[in-house]
Amino acid sequence: MDKSQLAEKTAHRAGDGGDGPRLTADDVGLVLDTLFGTVEHPGTIAEALKGREAVTLGSFGSFQGADGAATFRPGTALTAYLRDQIR
Repeated sequence: MDKSQLAEKTAHRAGDGGDGPRLTADDVGLVLDTLFGTVEHPGTIAEALKGREAVTLGSFGSFQGADGAATFRPGTALTAYLRDQIR
């Protein structure tokens, strides 16, 4: 799945069953660019890692930076889902 597919699917899921404002794929794409960055601009996650901060996204997992490299540690809920332990 590439970024545009991810943005489209996320926008669609965000609009399911809600009465609030709908997100467009462009809205989601902007959020992804802001979080993860682009070639031209670092994202907020990259800036935090460069500042020696860890970024934890609940049970999804965490990003850590050390020695100029980033690592991702999956959280327990993501791991359980990938192992078909939860649906």
